[in-house]
Amino acid sequence: MKNQDFTTTISVDKSPQEVFHAINNVRAWWSGQIEGETDKLGAEFTYRYKDVHRSKQKIKEFIPGKRVVWHVVDSNLRFQKENEWTGTDIVFDISQKGAKTEVRFAHLGLVPAFACYGDCSGAWGVLINENLRQLILTGKAQPDPFV
Repeated sequence: MKNQDFTTTISVDKSPQEVFHAINNVRAWWSGQIEGETDKLGAEFTYRYKDVHRSKQKIKEFIPGKRVVWHVVDSNLRFQKENEWTGTDIVFDISQKGAKTEVRFAHLGLVPAFACYGDCSGAWGVLINENLRQLILTGKAQPDPFV
């Protein structure tokens, strides 16, 4: 059976190290309020977006220039009865592809059967394909597209 986790890929003219640094500068590309450290193995951070979304991530893999994995320890999406994100993994795989660096993003466990899949995959699409891409390319924090 085909894997149905949400994935998206971007390719940029920057080094894997620059891409890795941008991914871990979470406050500069993920809309909302972030508390805690986002740039070291074992760190935990809480993400809040207004009263709509709250989730707590633990950094479970942190390989410079190659891979970052956040495990969602807890979540509350106001528009959902169940905490569908809890127990899922958010993965950034970084690789050199010729002169470019590719980021393969996957939210493992965010599948079409989830009630939040449409809204959440749409939001991830904007955050990765627009906000993170622009942060990597320009080095400038991106405005909140959902305000």
